[in-house]
Amino acid sequence: MDSAHDSVHWDGAVNAWRIAGDVYRMGRHEWVTEAGWQQMFDDGVRTVIDLRADRERTSRDTDPQVPEDVKARIAVVHCPTEDPDHSRFSELFGPYLKDPEQYADYLQLFAEKVAAVFKAIAASPGKVVVHCSAGRDRSGVIALMLQRLAGYTDEEIISGYELAARGINERHRTHGAPHAHDPYLPDDELEALLTQRRTSLQAFLDALDPERYLSAQGVTDPELAAVRSKAGGRGAATMQS
Repeated sequence: MDSAHDSVHWDGAVNAWRIAGDVYRMGRHEWVTEAGWQQMFDDGVRTVIDLRADRERTSRDTDPQVPEDVKARIAVVHCPTEDPDHSRFSELFGPYLKDPEQYADYLQLFAEKVAAVFKAIAASPGKVVVHCSAGRDRSGVIALMLQRLAGYTDEEIISGYELAARGINERHRTHGAPHAHDPYLPDDELEALLTQRRTSLQAFLDALDPERYLSAQGVTDPELAAVRSKAGGRGAATMQS
């Protein structure tokens, strides 16, 4: 059985981790180099699911140049989890989703979009990578739901959130934070923030039933079974034990 939260070393990939089984998470795919795309392909990745809104899907001058034929072997599926122009977005989330205490409202507001991600995971051949911008919150919501479906404990799920939060914070230390409202935090400030976020994440997990939620949004039993299969079958093994 794969251990939870193995780090992944694809060249250029930022905040890259195994979620469970054959599903991974990371920050924006434009950071991945040509060598990294080849490594992803060699590792069996055949689908990258991009959770970002349209306006975020742009290249930066600092991004590596990757030949189209190298990227073409892995399907990039655009499956945004949100509409940042929704009338309630700023009220509920501020500039963007960035705290587990916002996750319940996020799932309620964008239920159909979140369910579409799980349909895409179920339909994907080979291994799957889901990514947002930083690899922390939007990919984190998908990760924790998938891990709950796969039978991971709350402790393991919270540990995964912390690893992703630390991972992007380290990126901000070495490359600079892109937003003033989400700066690099020194260790003492980061630990204080994570203490608060562990509490809010646990409260969210206490109320979470991803199977019921996804079923209500039209994710079928065969699709849920396919998602669990992608996650390595751990949930089935846990329920049988």
